[in-house]
Amino acid sequence: MITGLPYRPCPLVLAAPSGTGKTTIAHALVERFDHFVFSVSATTRRAREGEVDGVDYDFVSREEFRGMIENHALLEWAEVHGNLYGTPRRNLEAAQDRGEHVVLDIDVQGARQIRKRAPGAVLIFVFPPSAEALWGRLTARGSERLDEVKRRLRAGRKELEEASHFDYIVVNDDLERAVARVRAIVEAESHRPSRVLNLEGEVARLRHEIDEVVERSEVEGPVSG
Repeated sequence: MITGLPYRPCPLVLAAPSGTGKTTIAHALVERFDHFVFSVSATTRRAREGEVDGVDYDFVSREEFRGMIENHALLEWAEVHGNLYGTPRRNLEAAQDRGEHVVLDIDVQGARQIRKRAPGAVLIFVFPPSAEALWGRLTARGSERLDEVKRRLRAGRKELEEASHFDYIVVNDDLERAVARVRAIVEAESHRPSRVLNLEGEVARLRHEIDEVVERSEVEGPVSG
């Protein structure tokens, strides 16, 4: 018995002001559920202690990164605090070939580029519950100076203006609820007619089966079930 139609997985973009928790949500989806895979970004910054090349980021030189731009190998890229960051096009293509939802943890600027270059992507803006929550998360890291925390908050204030341009808004007031909301969005998106593989063929198959059932009933009598 068919319980669902085959569909194209949707690239999932999570964007938010710094400190909102989008990265935590992204990793929770990948760790807890099948068919979600994390998109590893390319960057020119140096690896921090504990970071693994190819897992946390693809660490590349500026020359390599510029080559990726010139070869149209990046779906989006930006320079942030003097370092270059970008999403390799191959991440989305490989995930689609495997039937997986690729999760992109990027900034608002990058999400805008993804909208243009990957129109099938689903864009979710992760909304902070309050300024106090943002302040608490940023200062809890203990790795940034006070002036850097303030700079991130001011940047986040600007980024909030972009929220209305996203497909969905998810408030991260509680991690478990936020993860459940994002997963529900992906589940609903997977049932859009435009994502069903060969919908025309599936409709034709079912129409043919209905004709067969009707013809058989005329010969054998009513079909039960």
